[in-house]
Amino acid sequence: MRRVWVVGGIGFGVCLSFIALLVVGTYSAAAGLASSMGGGRAVGLAKGAVPSVYQPIVQKWGNLCPALNAAMLAAQLYSESGWKTSAVSPVNAQGIAQFMPDTWASHGIDGNGDGKRDIWDPQDAIPSAASYDCELAKYVKDVPGDASDNMLAAYNAGAYAVIKYKGVPPYPETQGYVKTIRSLEKSFAAPVGRVQPSQQAAGAIYYAQQKLGTPYLWGGEGTPEQGGRFDCSGLTQAAYQSVGITLPRVANDQYNAGPHPARNELLPGDLVFFSTDLSNSRAIHHVGLYVGGGYMINAPYTGAVIRFDKIDAPDYFGATRVTKDGAAALPTFKPGA
Repeated sequence: MRRVWVVGGIGFGVCLSFIALLVVGTYSAAAGLASSMGGGRAVGLAKGAVPSVYQPIVQKWGNLCPALNAAMLAAQLYSESGWKTSAVSPVNAQGIAQFMPDTWASHGIDGNGDGKRDIWDPQDAIPSAASYDCELAKYVKDVPGDASDNMLAAYNAGAYAVIKYKGVPPYPETQGYVKTIRSLEKSFAAPVGRVQPSQQAAGAIYYAQQKLGTPYLWGGEGTPEQGGRFDCSGLTQAAYQSVGITLPRVANDQYNAGPHPARNELLPGDLVFFSTDLSNSRAIHHVGLYVGGGYMINAPYTGAVIRFDKIDAPDYFGATRVTKDGAAALPTFKPGA
């Protein structure tokens, strides 16, 4: 994850004391905010979370029925295909929405009105996914419990199972699917109110601070064979692994590991991202670990060392507040690969 920084690092000794004060002060403030952070379900999409070419259609069709919202639909599509329109699964599920051909024959719709239903065309497949979700929601509308959870369970296990068990059935796969989509939903939603502070952030920062001064290595994951060196996403991955949270290896996948605080709501431990396209999280090319006061710890580029840098840059994209559930919900494939 290579980039050229115009802002240099600041002295380690002075900065460590400076950052320590920032972390303590910011977390003291966060403790006071925690009780007032609002809930509520967001139906808007977080900036750039959905590739710009698909954002309007996901936003439009994601609000097709009360049980669905745009962030939830985005979470399903990302989980199914990672936005890859040519995706084919081992069982022959096809396209961006991973419809089986038989299911498509029964439930695919002509979303763009061009007179044909094309399983490979996102303009048809995304509306079809929303339409299918809402059809399932109608089947289970009288089942007790959360309407969205029941809809997702019906998507995974069938409406009959949800009706039979009067809610999400006791199948580990189905329960896992519902939890995964609801967790990913938070990473695609534009937050309503403040985002809860991370409980693991301080430990991640402590780990990264121990690596200050270590030379950068493209592809570095800190192994003994690599001399304990890192690249940008290798460092953030290792920092959160040290507190029991497993992040993906690539920076643009790490963006989906939790909700997205606004710039003026950043807290130490947030991941901060930089992109060549400010409307598309898939174009993210660099990540750092925010420490407060406008600074991050990062592994910048070949020839540099792990250091503190300011986050102020024209390609600043946004931030993610990592959660254990959010990280665990991420697909195991490499989206877009």
